[in-house]
Amino acid sequence: MKILALIPARAGSKRLPGKNTRILGGKPLIVWSIELAKKIEEVCDILISTDSEEIALTAKNFGAYVPWLRPDHLSTDSSSSVDMAIHAIQYYESKHGKIDGLMLLQPTSPFRSLAMVKQGIKLFENKKNPVVAVSKTHSHPNWTFKIENQKLIPFLDVNGLNQRSQDLESAYVVNGSFYLISPADLISNHSFFGVETTPLIIENEWESVDIDTLLDFQFAEFLISNNYIT
Repeated sequence: MKILALIPARAGSKRLPGKNTRILGGKPLIVWSIELAKKIEEVCDILISTDSEEIALTAKNFGAYVPWLRPDHLSTDSSSSVDMAIHAIQYYESKHGKIDGLMLLQPTSPFRSLAMVKQGIKLFENKKNPVVAVSKTHSHPNWTFKIENQKLIPFLDVNGLNQRSQDLESAYVVNGSFYLISPADLISNHSFFGVETTPLIIENEWESVDIDTLLDFQFAEFLISNNYIT
């Protein structure tokens, strides 16, 4: 199994400027994902897709592969992560041969465990379908609303509002910590989700932490300082 680990790290974060190189637990945020990827024997390379010289230098210093800076058209707020990933695949395969899978590791999920990643790879090997990490949602879709004409309207069946929380069927959200897909599936479907996507269910809440805001970052620091993360 030959898997390319792809870590996307665009410079232009508006909610938390400079987040990918911000120091968390004594090292830049992006390094958490680089160091984890180094421990995975199926990973043939750790490719960083970034438009930032600073991020590129940081990643290179920690042993990642940064062959170029990401083109401008793939680095805007509206750029597609799928287009970014296909760009990385096509470059890598043209230089280093075919890969069996692309593993997307967002640097904003620093606390994913090696055991979780290995489980995801095993699911991919067995099922041959895209694998995506999910967690139970804290806001069940049966208890969510939209607002129309200044009125609360249930998103789903109004009868769902009358169910007790313990009676509701479990609902899951994508937590962003792990994606694994074959290049052929990604290119043909233009999505990380296929018709038969396999869920990698993450039970540990810390592994699902996704850092996008200052509050998220401060929570991550709290987890480290209070020894939730070892």
